[in-house]
Amino acid sequence: MSRSPGSVPRRHKLRIIRFRQMAKAHSLRCGSSPHKVQRLCGGPCWEHAAGMGQEAFLGRTATEKWREHMRENPYKRLPPIERKPDGSLYRMTPAQRKQANSLIRRECCCCEDGNCIVLDDGDTCTCPQTVSFSVCCKWFRWAVLPLDGTLEAEIFRDKDLKRCAVCGRVFVPKSNRAKYCPGCAARVHRRQKTESERKRRSTVDS
Repeated sequence: MSRSPGSVPRRHKLRIIRFRQMAKAHSLRCGSSPHKVQRLCGGPCWEHAAGMGQEAFLGRTATEKWREHMRENPYKRLPPIERKPDGSLYRMTPAQRKQANSLIRRECCCCEDGNCIVLDDGDTCTCPQTVSFSVCCKWFRWAVLPLDGTLEAEIFRDKDLKRCAVCGRVFVPKSNRAKYCPGCAARVHRRQKTESERKRRSTVDS
């Protein structure tokens, strides 16, 4: 299929999206700048890639540099998936897998209509992570799962969890004093503020 002059190939756009997703997940997990994703992926940061623009792809030098950066698959640069002491992969409960599948469909740039673009060799391939209870995909583990810290903590148990005093759901507390999940905390604080204002007005009126 012919491309209009100056247009960016679809595979290049996809790689830019992948870098952006890795930058977001990496910054959420480590509290660092998205630019540091360059070290993790072994390629340019997504802002640099996006900044190359259509004009950059018109020049032969820019194209060669981009191919040099993309010669190695960023997937290979990701850390290995953690395993239990017995060597087995961490497994999810049915409820956790349902949350994970929803997260994949919503956030994973490699998932298209339930199929994995990376594994597409001409025939569509169902995303392996959506049909497995084990955490078996490195891209899901390091680029998608960190976007939901609570689900990640539930699966790997590497963070202290608390149960919400209102709805009973587990959540990752930001402090030792936290008693409510983020959703319930907002409602409880609004109710407390309303009660405080009501008491203050009643005191002034009396």
